Amino acid sequence: MFELKKLPKKDIGSALEKARCYRFLNEPREAESICLDILDVEPENQQALITLILSLADQFSGELSAEFSRAKELLPRLSTRFHQVYYEAIISERRAKTHLNRGGHGSGNMAYKWLKKAMDLYEAAMSMDPQGDQEAILRWNACARLIMRSSSLKPSDETGEEIMLE
Repeated sequence: MFELKKLPKKDIGSALEKARCYRFLNEPREAESICLDILDVEPENQQALITLILSLADQFSGELSAEFSRAKELLPRLSTRFHQVYYEAIISERRAKTHLNRGGHGSGNMAYKWLKKAMDLYEAAMSMDPQGDQEAILRWNACARLIMRSSSLKPSDETGEEIMLE
């Protein structure tokens, strides 16, 4: 095994910027690695935690992955209830889109379920947003529009278990 190099504390700001850039370049694993380096130095760095959650959500694929569980496990480390709820909504929305992109039997129903959960969480976040930021409203509307324009996104008639993605 390798012993990881320690990021100098003075370089945390520029490392955060690099992590954001890697996310925008669709390199979420690179962003994840940088965030882990930052959190090794500053375990409660909120921007690194948020970027890590988003990087993990960027990695959701056609299967129920460890990234989903890891992203959910990070939520309690966020310092405000608003951020915990808002980023749980993001995770739920991304999971819905994973089901939708996967396609196949029941995927529309599962996507609907996860979009509805995201919308409920965005609505909760709206009521507790300390800064009056409209991001939760914008995300809620995006989820609603996605449901309204896709006939495959509808509640299930069954109460069965989630179909495992493969």
